[in-house]
Amino acid sequence: MPDGLSRLLAENIRPAPGRRGWHGGPTPPGALRGVSAAVARWRPAPGRKSIWELALHIAYWKYAVRRKLEDGEGARFPRSPANWPALPDPADALAWGRDVALLRDEHERLATAVLGIPPRRLGRKPPGGRQWTYGELIVGIAQHDAYHTGQIQLVKRLWQAR
Repeated sequence: MPDGLSRLLAENIRPAPGRRGWHGGPTPPGALRGVSAAVARWRPAPGRKSIWELALHIAYWKYAVRRKLEDGEGARFPRSPANWPALPDPADALAWGRDVALLRDEHERLATAVLGIPPRRLGRKPPGGRQWTYGELIVGIAQHDAYHTGQIQLVKRLWQAR
């Protein structure tokens, strides 16, 4: 049974049912509801990221933090290059559905991993970790989610206003 601190940290990634994130907005998977492949691959300007690229980037970092929480266990991230994976070819509705499912899966797996972290580990650094503790990684990924989810929300509005 997770302790109160683990639950609090996990709720920053996956709020309890009926609650939004502390910032008043959706989680990354929530921000993608109703987004079509056409909207997801649209770039608001040359050199800017698309919703699809942002979604894959978010999924990768959820994966990367989860792997650290699990001490490097599990399969490699299925897309490449890892940090900013390339869009599939074709970038169609089927591929978009698979990538949304990837993000949702990594989102749930990360929240589950956070719930499994004993409080005594939160102040420790992962093996091979030189800078961030387990607790800092968890807070950091929640901030990363909020930042990039805000970008997704903005791109959706830009799409509507184009």
